[in-house]
Amino acid sequence: MRERDMVVRVKGGMLGGAGTVALLWAAQVRPSARLDALFATAAHLSGLLAGYGVLVLLFLMARVPAVEHGVGAARLARWHALGGRHVLLLCFGHALFALCGYAVHEGVDVLSAVRELLGYPALAAAAAGTVLLAAVGVSSARAVRRRVSHETWRGIHLLVYLAAALGFGHQLAGPDLALVAWFWALAHAVVAVLLVWYRAVVPVRQALRHALRVAEVRVEGPGVVSVLVYGEHLAELRAEPGQFLRWRFLQRRLWHTALPFSLSAPVRGNTLRITVKALGGHSRRIRRLRPGTRVLATGPFGALTAARRTRTKVLLIAGGVGITPMRALFETLPGGPGDITLLYRAGAEEHLVLRSELEAIAAERQAGLHYLLGPSGAAFDPLAPQALAALVPELAEHDVYLCGPPGMADATMAALVRAGVPVGRIHAECFGL
Repeated sequence: MRERDMVVRVKGGMLGGAGTVALLWAAQVRPSARLDALFATAAHLSGLLAGYGVLVLLFLMARVPAVEHGVGAARLARWHALGGRHVLLLCFGHALFALCGYAVHEGVDVLSAVRELLGYPALAAAAAGTVLLAAVGVSSARAVRRRVSHETWRGIHLLVYLAAALGFGHQLAGPDLALVAWFWALAHAVVAVLLVWYRAVVPVRQALRHALRVAEVRVEGPGVVSVLVYGEHLAELRAEPGQFLRWRFLQRRLWHTALPFSLSAPVRGNTLRITVKALGGHSRRIRRLRPGTRVLATGPFGALTAARRTRTKVLLIAGGVGITPMRALFETLPGGPGDITLLYRAGAEEHLVLRSELEAIAAERQAGLHYLLGPSGAAFDPLAPQALAALVPELAEHDVYLCGPPGMADATMAALVRAGVPVGRIHAECFGL
């Protein structure tokens, strides 16, 4: 299935589910002009939509292969982040409407209403769940996210599961839920099964089947290493160049976190390779991995593959360690002399990773290879629209694959569009580790 078709289907499914929730709510509404009834009605709708929104957030991160491959991990992460903001607004709106409705109905002040409502166990649990969701939202805010480690952020993010469980109890205890109980139970059961299957059962099954271990850790440059992992039946993974897996190295201080790293070379026989730059505490510890260390790898994930290609000519653009999936694609994308071009953006020459391999591939395939060096704040931007058009003839006729830090990726995508490349032919993935 084409990427655009899958995106439309997933979006349509999410919006259709929200519409179904709204229709089920409408079927239960008892029209009334009383102020307390109006508040209660608004609280009921916002609460149902908030509960449904939490399910959508969990589904987006359930790692369902068809969705990951068809939509792309980067797009799913963006949807998840945007959806999280809307869910928080709905949760706060629900709490505010319910509080006001109760205060008006009982004829008490707001503080008294808060004390009385928190006396109900289900409501107290829902309030605790909302606080947990708010903590997750705060930790994901850009200003905060830059100041916490990936490991800390990930640990806080796991609170979403507990928040969902606390909220579910409140939803079942709510009034007027009889008509939607079957829908609510089914939706929660489906998402729960998907989460358990793809985030627990499948990783264990893959670990037993492939028996992955570290074969070698090879220094590639300052702060950069390649990890070679050997295993069994690797062809069954169906890992394509451009994709990534989530790696868990069973070594002290590493075993409890699964990190996403792209394959930096095609799968060869019984060997996988990733190339890692020290950007966080866990990625720095990878340099000290010992040969023989057991590895759990789930995936593959991501849609940055040859299947997205629609044109003969292809431009690959990499920023920093985003060269890893681009290097694999540079070697494997079909094409004749001059069909494939790679632009590699780095701050300085010593920051180039896998340089000898890239140059060997370019020479063998007669492909274009250009290093775009210099600090990101320099007056001349080599990824500006005019610079790209001058460097790559017939730029608008290319498919473009792009991978790099979020800021660089966003700016480059905007430049490509201004240079005439249709958005549908720009296939991007960014990393934030």
